[in-house]
Amino acid sequence: MALHRNSREPATDPYFGARLWLQTETRRGWVWAYNLEHLEVIKRFVQASLREGIPWHDHGRKMTVVARLPAWMQQAKNRDEVLRAVARIHTSLLRG
Repeated sequence: MALHRNSREPATDPYFGARLWLQTETRRGWVWAYNLEHLEVIKRFVQASLREGIPWHDHGRKMTVVARLPAWMQQAKNRDEVLRAVARIHTSLLRG
């Protein structure tokens, strides 16, 4: 789901080239979202302990937003780190 080839750099909009506002860095890479709805989908997916039968996997769709998340974000061992990053993004909105 990266907008660039290097996940160690901040994400930018592919059309305008502007850095995305909703993003934060983790030790594994950047967590970013286009808007609050996108951020919520990421949060719900990462929080799910069992991902079988979740609506975003129905009908064999492979190109969903969550299917394109980087592998490190999909791994259970990184769940807490990703959720902390999502919380940091939410907090930055409240401060800003």
